Amino acid sequence: MKSLELFTGAGGLALGTHLAGFEHVALLEWDHDACETLRRNARARSVRGINKWNIHEGDIRLFDFESVGGVELVAGGVPCQPFSIGGKHGGMNDGRDMFPEFVRAIRTLQPRAFIVENVKGLLRESFADYFSYILKQLRGPEISRKKGESWQEHSRRLDTVPKDQLKGLRYNVSHRLLNAADFGVPQTRQRVFIVGFRSDVGPGWEFPRPTHSESVLRWQQFGSGSYWKKHSVSPPRETLSQLSMDLAEPPLGIKGWRTVRDAIADLPVPTEKDEDGSIANHWLNPGARSYVGHTGSYIDWPAKTLKAGVHGVPGGENMIAFRDGSVRYFSVREAARMQTFPDRWLFEGAWSEAMRQLGNAVPVELAATVAKSVAQHLSVRDKQKASSRVIHASQTLSA
Repeated sequence: MKSLELFTGAGGLALGTHLAGFEHVALLEWDHDACETLRRNARARSVRGINKWNIHEGDIRLFDFESVGGVELVAGGVPCQPFSIGGKHGGMNDGRDMFPEFVRAIRTLQPRAFIVENVKGLLRESFADYFSYILKQLRGPEISRKKGESWQEHSRRLDTVPKDQLKGLRYNVSHRLLNAADFGVPQTRQRVFIVGFRSDVGPGWEFPRPTHSESVLRWQQFGSGSYWKKHSVSPPRETLSQLSMDLAEPPLGIKGWRTVRDAIADLPVPTEKDEDGSIANHWLNPGARSYVGHTGSYIDWPAKTLKAGVHGVPGGENMIAFRDGSVRYFSVREAARMQTFPDRWLFEGAWSEAMRQLGNAVPVELAATVAKSVAQHLSVRDKQKASSRVIHASQTLSA
């Protein structure tokens, strides 16, 4: 199934949808370093099947969507800065708001499905009216905004359009706040996913169910102690004092949240110089320090949400906090593991630039989980339609 990737960045969502079985006809991104990351991995064939990726570097507002032909899926992590808690909170008044461009892509290409990812801040009360407006546009993208019409006026018009004028392009749209840690990503990263299916695809799709749990990790650490045995380390004193906690044994089939230690245990400690080059993007950036409000990500818990950090990273999310109180910066490779990029995925630019790309990325495994469920629903609906056609043809011949 062919797809179009918007706001591709370093490729987290694009790689996830690729692993779900979609074939990208084009990947759009305006940032040069991110495009270089994509090109480098395509040339190196870091993941099977990406060597033919068609990467467009430039302003999406100038892109002709009709030039890519038909696609089954449009996906994109719409720039989050207008809605980020750590940003300027400009929202719909921020020139970087690209939701109108995503809607334009849907209106032009009319894909059978779409996937949007954005920050938790999009759900804040101050953006409630605009978020509702975004969902209205995605449900009925044919009813476009008129020249000179404000988004508020357009939103009210969408509410008053007679039902007999809603026979055109329509989508069934769902949204949910997902925590990446609940799906095996070693990071407590909460993001809004908006998923839509063209009305002719049919109902029945639901968001994937979590596969990992905080309570199971707590049981492994404070109940059974299996976490410490797995890593051959003694439990910290504060854990020993909590072994008597009244923890219920976890249900079968659900795994514990993955921790920083789980993700990087097999990597050597990075040095300031990449001595042998055997592990790409794995070197030490010196100078990390901890202070109030800047404490890093505890090694025996999922990482804090990695952030791009326009003015630095406020909570020390790009640092590891060890049990002895020391801290150091994540290497780029370690941060990539927090975002579940494969080790063969290479990042262009200096440490700060690579970390910016990673802070903006969608965790690959979370993207793949959502995209696989979308692909499966499309496939099931195709099989149902094919079966209906066969039955109809058989009945016609019998008659």
